[in-house]
Amino acid sequence: MEEELKCPVCGALFREPIILPCSHNVCLPCARAIAVQTPDGEPPLPEPEPEPEPEPAAGGERADALSPHGEADSGAGSSAPGLRSPGGARAPPGAGSITCPQCHRSASLDARGLRGFPRNRLLAALVLRLGPGAAGAAGPGTAGPAPACQLCARAPPAPAAARCEQCDLLYCAACQRRCHPARGPLPEAYSAYCASCRGPVCARCLEEDGGHGQHELRPLGAAWKQHKAQLSQALNGVSDKAKEAKEFLVQLKNILQQIQENGLDYEACLVAQCDALVDALARQKAKLLTKVTKEREHKLKMVWDQINHCTLKLRQSTGLVEYCLEAIKEDDPSGFLQISEALIKRVQTSQEQWVKGALEPKVSAEFDLTLDSEPLLQAIHQLDFIQMKLPPGPLLQLEKCCTRNNSVTLAWRTPPFAHSPAEGYILELDDGDGGQFREVYVGKETLCTIDGLHFNSTYNARVKAFNSAGVGPYSKTVVLQTSDVAWFTFDPNSGHRDIILSNDNQTATCSSYDDRVVLGTAAFSKGVHYWELHVDRYDNHPDPAFGVARAGVAKDMMLGKDDRAWAMYVDNNRSWFMHCNSHTNRTEGGVCKGATVGVLLDLRTHTLTFFINGQQQGPTAFSHVEGVFMPALSLNRNVQVTLHTGLEVPTSLGWPKLSGN
Repeated sequence: MEEELKCPVCGALFREPIILPCSHNVCLPCARAIAVQTPDGEPPLPEPEPEPEPEPAAGGERADALSPHGEADSGAGSSAPGLRSPGGARAPPGAGSITCPQCHRSASLDARGLRGFPRNRLLAALVLRLGPGAAGAAGPGTAGPAPACQLCARAPPAPAAARCEQCDLLYCAACQRRCHPARGPLPEAYSAYCASCRGPVCARCLEEDGGHGQHELRPLGAAWKQHKAQLSQALNGVSDKAKEAKEFLVQLKNILQQIQENGLDYEACLVAQCDALVDALARQKAKLLTKVTKEREHKLKMVWDQINHCTLKLRQSTGLVEYCLEAIKEDDPSGFLQISEALIKRVQTSQEQWVKGALEPKVSAEFDLTLDSEPLLQAIHQLDFIQMKLPPGPLLQLEKCCTRNNSVTLAWRTPPFAHSPAEGYILELDDGDGGQFREVYVGKETLCTIDGLHFNSTYNARVKAFNSAGVGPYSKTVVLQTSDVAWFTFDPNSGHRDIILSNDNQTATCSSYDDRVVLGTAAFSKGVHYWELHVDRYDNHPDPAFGVARAGVAKDMMLGKDDRAWAMYVDNNRSWFMHCNSHTNRTEGGVCKGATVGVLLDLRTHTLTFFINGQQQGPTAFSHVEGVFMPALSLNRNVQVTLHTGLEVPTSLGWPKLSGN
């Protein structure tokens, strides 16, 4: 709160605060300093110096200076136009301007100059009551001593009753009557609130100033209470936001602590991982050094073996050569001839032992070992932080999850502050009977609609996220209930091209004289379903057929002529059941304009029953009806029918009533 009591210009507690047109406050001395004057305007007023204590003697120089004839009491700053400024010069309208130090909006000064801006008495009182001096004397939140008159000769001086804006002095009632003129800038008691001017007005302004004649005036007390109530109500919202901000700051501080702890943990983890890499590299280095040592020892052994073998052969050959040379030197022919052939063979044999390659090294001095360290260096250079955690479980957005007919829509999002982003999601749904979950969607979207579910069934759904690290945990399971009763229309995409649909695809007719088939938009595989078809037009006794069919039914013939439809066709007198072109159970009673045909598909007992005008038409038409079926109809141009869905099951069969969807 201390910042609210400080002037935005000088930074000290407010002194004589005034209210600018933009509703910001500024000290009067500071306003004099920042006001911009025109050449003929009001010059900036000097900073007020502290007034000396008045002399005890009454009627002294100070009293004379404040007499009705004193020059300082000329009335400047009052509401009367054309009065002199404290500097003595007359200040014409528009004599200058002042710019708010907070919002930088400019306001023009009128003839009264800065005195034309209202004094913020409430802020001045708060500064006096809650400022540092008051807090030290009276304690926080308590009122300080009442200000005393500055002209009283007695001690202690009487409490001040008024303050002159121009004289800058506090007066008690007696000193005001004795020392101050009757007219002047003394505050008047406010008696009303002007809603047009948005400020309080005194009785003198109401009597003398005609400017409030057409304004909306309200009692001061009532306006005071109303504005206090409005401020209190506005403060409630600010208090709530402040409470949220405090909780948010606590959350941020907790995040700071978590960041510190997680940072230390990650640093320790990083050091451990790098140490593990260094250890693995050291172990691999030892293995590679072992290979180099083995290779060196193998080469050395090969070379030493070759040296020893070559040395032995060389010694043998050298000895033979020396022996042969000495034999040649002998002069005994017979003795030489005795051994010459043997020596020749030995020399030839010795020569043959030096075969090609015998005088070539078997190993090279070069090592055939090349260390491919480039991939490892690249891996080290590319070593960086990647997502090392599985994505968290998604949060289901229950406000967006809904069901419509036999479709369910699910929405989810990634939890806030998720450190491991998800690359995709997997949505799973059970079979509606509490069975095994199965995947129904895999992709990046966070909104998915699943169609073609069972009516009147309860499904459990869950979703999980995945990324390159793997599949994260499941979300919470949401339970979704499909509609009890089916609502559907004719399907314009499944009908024969001669079928004509209208009334939002609820009314069907045909442009051909031949029978054409159209299916409904719903498909049933379990539950009990009932719908009706109202005959809007019936001419020349045609044979419309009503029933159910599977996908792929023939669309260019009467319903029931193939093996994919089960129907009742009817004229104006009688009806027949038909499946696979087999006509059975002829029953009296037909249809006409205004008639209603009802179809009851009971997949619990696997039966199909028909009604005309609320009465069952013949026995149960078909039994052992199993699989997935769609409502179906065949008609020609002489018939027009309107579909009604979400109806109650006829009570004549003992079925409980089912409310419409």
